[in-house]
Amino acid sequence: MPSTTLQWLSLVAIIWLQAINGTNTNFPAYSSQLKQLLSISQMQLNNLAFASDAGKLFGWFSGLASVYLPLWLVLMIGSTLGLIGYGVQYLFITNQISSLSYWHVFLLTFLAGNSICWINTVCYVVTIRNFLPDRQVAVGITTSYQGLSAKIYTNIVDAVSPHKEAKTFLFLNSLLPVIVGLVTAPLVREIEVTSPKYSGVGFAVTFVITIATGIYAVLSSLQFVTSKISSLGILIGILVSLLIPLIVPLSVKIKELQGSWHKNREKLRVYHFTMEENTNEERAENEVKEGEESRDSFEEEFGIIEEIGVKLMLRRINFWLYFFVYFFGATIGLVYLNNLGQIAESRGCSGTSSLVSLSSAFGFFGRLMPSLMDYFYRGKHRISRPASMLAVMVPTSGAFFLLLNKSNLALYISTAIIGVCTGAITSIAVSTTTELFGTKHFSVNHNVVVANIPIGSFLFGYSAALIYRKEGHEPDHGKCMGMECYKSTFVIWGSFCFLGTFLALILHARTRKLYSQKQ
Repeated sequence: MPSTTLQWLSLVAIIWLQAINGTNTNFPAYSSQLKQLLSISQMQLNNLAFASDAGKLFGWFSGLASVYLPLWLVLMIGSTLGLIGYGVQYLFITNQISSLSYWHVFLLTFLAGNSICWINTVCYVVTIRNFLPDRQVAVGITTSYQGLSAKIYTNIVDAVSPHKEAKTFLFLNSLLPVIVGLVTAPLVREIEVTSPKYSGVGFAVTFVITIATGIYAVLSSLQFVTSKISSLGILIGILVSLLIPLIVPLSVKIKELQGSWHKNREKLRVYHFTMEENTNEERAENEVKEGEESRDSFEEEFGIIEEIGVKLMLRRINFWLYFFVYFFGATIGLVYLNNLGQIAESRGCSGTSSLVSLSSAFGFFGRLMPSLMDYFYRGKHRISRPASMLAVMVPTSGAFFLLLNKSNLALYISTAIIGVCTGAITSIAVSTTTELFGTKHFSVNHNVVVANIPIGSFLFGYSAALIYRKEGHEPDHGKCMGMECYKSTFVIWGSFCFLGTFLALILHARTRKLYSQKQ
């Protein structure tokens, strides 16, 4: 029987991978230097920002690869794509390559964006397969660490290169995922444990560690803390917080050794060795059979409705309802957060960095929130995933209309709400895909679902940019100041969110009977 310790070690490995997989969030750190080197306009720079999201359009390639290739190989392919995409840009920005055109950089950014999908696919597949009955809990914990990615990279740059040089970000973007990928490659595989052990205590300890890490990340971003602690000190704290989850598999290993010791001790007291061996063999065979039956019955017990391939999925009404709920919810939220700096500037708000920290912190806890709910209500009557998405969509819609209020308080409250709700939908969506369409084809199916992110990034982002330019009081300088800059955009986004809320209600109504049969 495979060790339960390996199961928990795989969770720690996924936490590490997610913590360094948010490389696209570092784009603003080196975008200005790229703009100067390439002599491009602001609109062309926006195209490069879109290119990173556009890489998700082909994320389903990683899903197909995970079906036919070992997961460690899928992980290394993703890391290599990132090494090429970011590495060549690093050589260009350090003047070691001088022949790159704008479209070369566009394709490299696209490739780098696609690399994130490969690593994410491995993370989701391993987490779901190894913790199927607790998949929402495990997925929420691991994905929340991706919200810390920008914080981790920034802390490393602060400690190594205090001036936050663009080349340092690109260097880290290209190399760090490869290093962590090599370290975790032996652990990213399915661990067939017949009966998950210590899941309650293991997840409880992991929750405490994760929440403490999130609080530390927020506090260490505040100015009164950074003025007293050095950048290196903050970085060491972050790195230690990433190593602390190893406590869980180590504790499980100690438990296993204690159990093994007690078993061996009992054997010495038994005189009929042959009879006992036969009994143990029968017991072991029964355990394996029970484990296989248990694993086969997970689909019934834990709410998976049916196994559906991508072709059949695309013909289902439930898929398109789910697709557009995500499109009008989490995707619009991500577009808002990506434009947060410009939105704050147009309103005359000087606390852009505190807003970004606020959105990051609430996004982190938003991803974790569905897992906490799932953990505390395990074994009890739980609301369905579509109902959960419906509950989160309502405040998101209201937050966009609250932004029509010109006070800074409204801006901070709305940003916090959008951050937590966007994070929650992102986390809930992983389990929703498995429950509506099964685990067998999850790697392809979910990458098709999240393809709405680049589409939404293009449509919502560019429409906002056009309105921004149209409403600007200083169109010649490309800047717009005042509430009018984004007023129409917030009304449009809020209206689309309400539409998404209505679609979530329909999806909940259509799947309510199916979910109620699984309770």
